[in-house]
Amino acid sequence: MRILYVTTTFPVYSETFLQREVRTLRDLGADLQIVSLHKGNMEFEGLKIDRFRKPELLKLIWLFPWLILSRPALFWKHWKQLFQYLPKSGLNFWENLLGLGAAIVREREFLEETPHIIHCVWASAPAAFGWLASSLLDRPFSIGAHAYDVFERGGDWLLPAKAAGASFLHTSTESARLALGKFVDKSKVQLIRRGLNTYPDFQSLREDRSCLRLVCVARLVEKKGFPFQLDIYEALREAGIDFQVRVVGEGPLRDYLLREIEARNFSDRIKLLGQLSGEDALLQIAWADVLIHTGIVARSGDRDGLPNVIPEAMASGTLVLASPISGVVEAVVDGETGFLADVEEKAIWVDRLKRIQQDDALFHRVRQKSREWVERDFSAQRNSGKLLELLKEASGR
Repeated sequence: MRILYVTTTFPVYSETFLQREVRTLRDLGADLQIVSLHKGNMEFEGLKIDRFRKPELLKLIWLFPWLILSRPALFWKHWKQLFQYLPKSGLNFWENLLGLGAAIVREREFLEETPHIIHCVWASAPAAFGWLASSLLDRPFSIGAHAYDVFERGGDWLLPAKAAGASFLHTSTESARLALGKFVDKSKVQLIRRGLNTYPDFQSLREDRSCLRLVCVARLVEKKGFPFQLDIYEALREAGIDFQVRVVGEGPLRDYLLREIEARNFSDRIKLLGQLSGEDALLQIAWADVLIHTGIVARSGDRDGLPNVIPEAMASGTLVLASPISGVVEAVVDGETGFLADVEEKAIWVDRLKRIQQDDALFHRVRQKSREWVERDFSAQRNSGKLLELLKEASGR
């Protein structure tokens, strides 16, 4: 089965879940042709990536008029819907125009080896590409719609129009599924979680936790709630709890965090390790007793779905202490598969960490339950297999 798999940027460090999905779909026999509309490498594990280059849009000077003249009905069908909704942001407006333009430019190329289905892994530029390419190539398309697509500045500008034409929408959290159901046909929205290709070794319980080891694996951006996280560390210090923190990730808040760490006299306790490979990030997770996740709703409305690092930690035997935002609560059940606390409730974070530090039986029980959840609900083989079956059904094969 030939799948035209359309992304924004592939592969990219912060989207390892897509790499796992691609790897598993290939293992299951799918013939993937990957188009990356913005950036990314030219190959992934021996698979050539078709990276669209912006100068190709110059071809629209003659291809766009030709589309209007040669297929006026198709043109007006999409044009009427294009401005039926107001763009939510300038960035989202241009993302969608990029996808539409790329579909026109690449039509002839894909007609030579027409895919059975077009799968667009994001609801922005990739789904705009699929929305138009589906009509140009007379092939069905499907959409991946996730937290960024649904919540950032009110969601994607054209998502209702795209969803109306799509065979189905794939999302990975219940929170995103419920949000999509408010303006998309609910029967089209399919909840399929991401997954791990292999499970990491389940680490032994570290008996001496007199100095707690804490790790945070996250992009250094607003929605990760770092100001609240630093406040929690101050509360820990005031409570007399010894701890060490390692932060894995890069982003625009790095300079702010360095200044705050120095100003709060945390230089001996908190280390920013920068961006690490997936393997090295897992080593840091295995080093830690607790994974800290202080996710919040950013001012733009953006928020996490279920960050993949949470199931990774759960699989490794590292306890998760997180804020109850979006899809996090679908994996982390307080006191069962991890612990939850609002970012502003510093006393609750301190109490949870004290319990984790002192109660071996609790630590062991929650670790076991966490691993069971991952093995049951977060298998890439099983979940990508469900996605592939939907793609086959939608393509009629």
